Amino acid sequence: MTTKIALITGGSRGLGKNMALRLAENGTDVVITYHTKKDEAEAVVAEIRQTGRKAASMQLDAGDIASFDPFLEQLQTTLLTEFGRSTFDFLVNNGGMGATIPFAQVTEEVFDRFVNVHFKGVYFLTQKALPHMADGGRIINISTGTTRFCVPGYSVYASMKGGMETFTKYLAKEIGARGMTANVVAPGPVETDFNNAAIRTNPDRKAYLASLSPLGRVGEAGDIGGVVAFLCSEAGGWINGQRIEVSGGINL
Repeated sequence: MTTKIALITGGSRGLGKNMALRLAENGTDVVITYHTKKDEAEAVVAEIRQTGRKAASMQLDAGDIASFDPFLEQLQTTLLTEFGRSTFDFLVNNGGMGATIPFAQVTEEVFDRFVNVHFKGVYFLTQKALPHMADGGRIINISTGTTRFCVPGYSVYASMKGGMETFTKYLAKEIGARGMTANVVAPGPVETDFNNAAIRTNPDRKAYLASLSPLGRVGEAGDIGGVVAFLCSEAGGWINGQRIEVSGGINL
């Protein structure tokens, strides 16, 4: 049986790192991308290789659409040389950035950057990657709980993620003939270094967010990675076109 290969954008740290490690635990080889944190990405690759799985890292700016074609050409070479295959199986669009900006202070420059990273980039990287993916593959787009409930300062971030969620349903409809699925995983508050570690470095904010959950805590990276790994497993193959919120039941 051919070993599956996952491509995870933004896999050098936080949620993406945990997804990569959990997929490797499940027997999947992994390619991760990083924007600037090359050393951190190589450390993740080394950790995956210690488990016996194959891994590689590649630089990618998820908001630079013009770079996608050369990136995928380089990916093709990496797949052949490092993994002995010409296609991969799972695409996890996780790469992103965060910022808490009140609506009145959002500039057009900030808006455009968020569009490119969280919506336009996901849309066109997926489109351009599909010819490089094997039939029966899985696409998982990482969204946010803030498309369901509102957090002041997240209007631009959540709006782009909302567009991505709608896109995912259309994607599922159009790639189904290839036996492929597309789903959204929407984390709630998670204690990582995302958005300048806004939760980790602010005990009062962390305590408040924990109080909104029936489980009395904020999320951890491990709460998310396992769900992504499940969706890429045989057991997750009948889940399609869904938004799966992984938030501990916050704001029920």
